Amino acid sequence: MPTFELNLSDDVYAEFQQLAEQEFVSEEQAAEDLIASGIEAYNVSVVDDEPRDEMLDGAENNMFDTAEDPGSLEDDRL
Repeated sequence: MPTFELNLSDDVYAEFQQLAEQEFVSEEQAAEDLIASGIEAYNVSVVDDEPRDEMLDGAENNMFDTAEDPGSLEDDRL
């Protein structure tokens, strides 16, 4: 298993020790689980090669859902 060294501030290390004592069996397990969950949360995969504006997509979808007779065609008849 690879190992590495990490320098933490005293405050962060104290929080880590407290969390490790309360939630994990050992500091090693705490470090492994917290790093793995941090990597998972940070890892973002791009699903669409051409991203679109979500607000624009929503507006396009709602534009046709809410309009009953957008041009008032019935009123234009003679």
